[in-house]
Amino acid sequence: MPVRGLRPGHPYLHHGTGRPPPPAIIDPYGHVTFPDLPTGAPLGLGLVPFQSVTLELADGSVLALYTDGLIEARDQDISAGMNCLRTALARPDLTLDEPYSSTVDILRAKPPSDDVTLLLARTRSLSADQVASCRFPSDPAVVSRARTLAARQLAQWGLENLAESTELIVSELFTNAIIHGNSEGNSDRTIGLRLIRHEMLTCEVPDASRSHPLVRHPLTTDGHDRGLFLVTQLSRRWGTRHIPDGKLIWADQQLPASA
Repeated sequence: MPVRGLRPGHPYLHHGTGRPPPPAIIDPYGHVTFPDLPTGAPLGLGLVPFQSVTLELADGSVLALYTDGLIEARDQDISAGMNCLRTALARPDLTLDEPYSSTVDILRAKPPSDDVTLLLARTRSLSADQVASCRFPSDPAVVSRARTLAARQLAQWGLENLAESTELIVSELFTNAIIHGNSEGNSDRTIGLRLIRHEMLTCEVPDASRSHPLVRHPLTTDGHDRGLFLVTQLSRRWGTRHIPDGKLIWADQQLPASA
């Protein structure tokens, strides 16, 4: 379960650990490694919290995600299949725009007994001027300061047309983080805000709670419980990921064509 990692410098992979197989990482020189990850319960069952690890990758690396049907068969153990996959992907000129049916055919000489999927993604680092971040006390009084910082940063990026919606997203996520932080007995903690300009405009705010947020659909007469609902309406997509001291909520907005 890989999760995107966006920050200046080297790209990184935040990976939820479940059942094997591990991802394959192909560095820019064509060397293939399979990271040693702890094994946990299958992801998606919702029975127990899953572990996660963070891996720093070289810029331009290729990440290969695949199902065990690609490397495992009744007459071949998983280690032999992983060695075959390593050989097939060990190329410094590995591109993402060529059909990979031939790679699958090489690995699967016989009809597979399970689903076969291969997904490739290339890492790309962000420059320092694509990211703005700041930390604030966990106090409702600082929400307006966070909104102002967001509006000022968007003006520097020439994204004034997204300022109003971004201020609302920042306000709702910050308020949510303050509520959860105080409820966890961490009223003295600080809250971070990060804005990222890449293919989208991303807003990230962590909080101290590990519970997944639920979107409520308030009635027109309700005066509360509108926060995350507003975020879903203002953003193209949103999500969460676990971090060591809680979770992080992110929201993406589409950049204008001229950006």
